[in-house]
Amino acid sequence: MQPDELIIRLQQKDQKAFQEIYTMYSMSIFGVINSIVRDSSVSEEVLQDVFIKVWDNAGSYNSKKGRFFTWMLNIARNASIDKLRSKSFKNQKKNLTEEYFVDILETKNNFSSKIDAIGIKKYIEKLEPICKKVIDLLFFKGFTQKEASEELDMPLGTIKTRNRICINKLRTILNP
Repeated sequence: MQPDELIIRLQQKDQKAFQEIYTMYSMSIFGVINSIVRDSSVSEEVLQDVFIKVWDNAGSYNSKKGRFFTWMLNIARNASIDKLRSKSFKNQKKNLTEEYFVDILETKNNFSSKIDAIGIKKYIEKLEPICKKVIDLLFFKGFTQKEASEELDMPLGTIKTRNRICINKLRTILNP
C-alpha cells in the first residue's frame, strides 16, 4: 500500500492504517525522541504520546505543506522538548547516576549517530559546519534558539537567521 493511501485511511480513522503507519515509522521516531530525551523508558512514553497525537490530529496534516514523516518528526520533537521541560522530568533527573553523565560526555559530539537514526545523515553531511552545529543543537539536542545562541556564543538573531538558512539549504538538497 502506498503511504498516501495509508495517510488518507488514517485521516478517516482506519485503525489498520494506523497500525501500518506505526510499524513503518515508530523505530525512526523513537530514535529522534531518544536522542533528545536520552532515557529509553521515557522515550517509549513520549512515542506513545506522539502516536496518539498523530491519530488525533491526522486530519490536520496537509501534504501541500510538507511530507507526512516531517510532520510526524515535528510532533515528536515538540513532544520530546515538552517532556524535557516538564517539572516531573526535571525532578526525576535530579538524582542521576554517574553513568548518565559519562554517556552525555561521550556522546555530546556524536552528531553522526543521531542524524543517522532518521536516515538523513548523507544530506546533513553536505551542509557547512555551522549548519550542522545549528541543526544538531536545535533539532537533535532539543535546545531552544536562546540556548543555542549561548552554546555557540552567537547573537540570538544570528541563530534564527542561520536556522532558517540551514533548513532552506537542507530542503534544497532534499528536493533538488
